[in-house]
Amino acid sequence: MLVVEDEESIRAPLATALRSAGHQVHECADGAGFEGLVDAFRPDVALLDLNLPGGRDGYALTRVLRDRSDCAVLMLTARDALTDRIRGFDAGADDYVVKPFAIVEVLARVTAILRRLGRVPATVQVGDLIVDEEAKVAVRAGTTLDLTGTEFRILAYLIAHRGRILSKTQLLTQVWGYEEYDPNLVEVHVSALRRKLEQHGPRLIHTARGLGYVLRP
Repeated sequence: MLVVEDEESIRAPLATALRSAGHQVHECADGAGFEGLVDAFRPDVALLDLNLPGGRDGYALTRVLRDRSDCAVLMLTARDALTDRIRGFDAGADDYVVKPFAIVEVLARVTAILRRLGRVPATVQVGDLIVDEEAKVAVRAGTTLDLTGTEFRILAYLIAHRGRILSKTQLLTQVWGYEEYDPNLVEVHVSALRRKLEQHGPRLIHTARGLGYVLRP
């Protein structure tokens, strides 16, 4: 995974989230030495900011990628005009995310791109729980769970980081995209999700007192 973004406040947390999701990530702030970086690193997906310092913008870097690699391109930009989107797709972008964005949305789009490339499985299984992120379906012990959209996003994020303790702040940031919500919101949704899971088997979502939640069989 290659992240090219000049704003560290965006680049750093995005790269951290991608690494937490299990991706190998290289990050840089501009297009300097871009060709050599692409040849050496050979990323599956490049996340490119359109407005970059150094004389080459995201459109130019996308054209470089199309000449040298089969890497997919996800453009990150504050430009939301239709003409900008069309120009991005014409340059060779595979997807387009408008700033400000929720990191969980970017992660979902990266997963969708990798799935189209055939590089990630459509389903993930933990014990007797099977989650199909593409179909947005969760099945436990042979029973399809009736989850809300928010409950499914929480479950998908917990599964992506199974075995790791995730704080309420992490869940707020990654699932809702905001940090200012009341942490009790997380408790309410996690409790509802936990009840639905435990109707069909033993506890999967455990509370790490004072730290957050962890999913493990």
